[in-house]
Amino acid sequence: MKKIVSRNIEALKGTITIPSDKSISHRAVIFSSLAKGKSVIKNFSDGQDPHSSLEICKMLGIEAEFTEDKLIINSNGKLEKKHDIFDCGNSGTTMRLMAGILARQNFSSILTGDTSLSARPMKRIIEPLTLMGAKITSNDFKAPLKITGNKLHAIHYNSKIASAQVKSCILLAGLGVENEFTSITEPYISRNHTEIMLKNMGADINTDGTTVSIKKSNLIPIDITIPGDISSAAYFITAALIIPNSKIIIKNIGLNPTRTGILDIVKEMGGNIKILNKYETGGEPAGDISVEYSELKACKISGEVIPKLIDEIPIIAVLATQSDGDTVISGAQDLRNKESDRITTVVNGLKSLGADIEETTDGMIIHGKTELSGGCEIETCHDHRLAMSFFVAGLICKKEITINGFEWVNISFPNFEELFLKLF
Repeated sequence: MKKIVSRNIEALKGTITIPSDKSISHRAVIFSSLAKGKSVIKNFSDGQDPHSSLEICKMLGIEAEFTEDKLIINSNGKLEKKHDIFDCGNSGTTMRLMAGILARQNFSSILTGDTSLSARPMKRIIEPLTLMGAKITSNDFKAPLKITGNKLHAIHYNSKIASAQVKSCILLAGLGVENEFTSITEPYISRNHTEIMLKNMGADINTDGTTVSIKKSNLIPIDITIPGDISSAAYFITAALIIPNSKIIIKNIGLNPTRTGILDIVKEMGGNIKILNKYETGGEPAGDISVEYSELKACKISGEVIPKLIDEIPIIAVLATQSDGDTVISGAQDLRNKESDRITTVVNGLKSLGADIEETTDGMIIHGKTELSGGCEIETCHDHRLAMSFFVAGLICKKEITINGFEWVNISFPNFEELFLKLF
């Protein structure tokens, strides 16, 4: 699908509510499948990725029904082998979390995915699971993953990367190990949605700095309202900051400190952004955000903030093109292992739009402020975050641009363009 984007708006004005958090939606449906009884999930994501998790849980024997704005999950607390092959679609979260659960079942299974997911590295989960006694065969550490269920034992794993997916995979495997704690230590704290939700569901789980430990636990059902996804809000935040005279309010946004790196960076750049209303839902902090057009300055982005904004770096690169000075992003080499090599694809894409940007081994350097020229076709490389980032960039280009493969937006944000139209 081709999408033409042009600079035909004077400003963004109004109030919107962002769709629910994808990461929390994944966990809510997967963890509810492991709890005996009825769970109620309000505001479940309508993105394709969380629905991949939901479909696999249904294939494993849970009952799931949508009633108005609620997803009702009924489970006996045990998964059943009703199928052999489970398609994760484009969802790395689904594959990595389910691998941790399926590795400790008393049956065998195969996790597959689309072409993009099948190219992503799975050694990062296969290695620790194998150390726990899991039996997994793969295509050179990539999907499909053939998992032979086995009784696992506890380990302490020192992860070289800060990854919520790796951490969650190990914790979900350790959830079935009796008597001993399975633990993982990261170099920095990654997203902690798993820890929060499992704790609320009665898991024996502890956090000490960058180390999280868990042992066998019986989960209790949850009743949760999922907040809006800050990763999705990032596109609207950026657009309001770089389109003159814009002023918007974004309601019901998750404000988990392990996810709000983009807010920290925007403030460091001098962006006019405020949190208007704070509250808590399901143990997760949330609130409303106001954003206004701002004169921005460059900054350096590295170290412990990277795991807090890893998904937002493509749109932050767009933001940096409109910031005075050199924005340097480093320590983000894991971007090369996403739906696309997001370092190369972001740099090449923004260069074609007229940005002064260069690629580094573990990130990029953006020289700003630069007027983007546009007037070209640009590829999404099957990556939903690139599609949305280039859309925002197109709103400030001198000439219209054509985005090829815009349908990939549906992976995480089906009503992305519809919400933007409300602000035009």
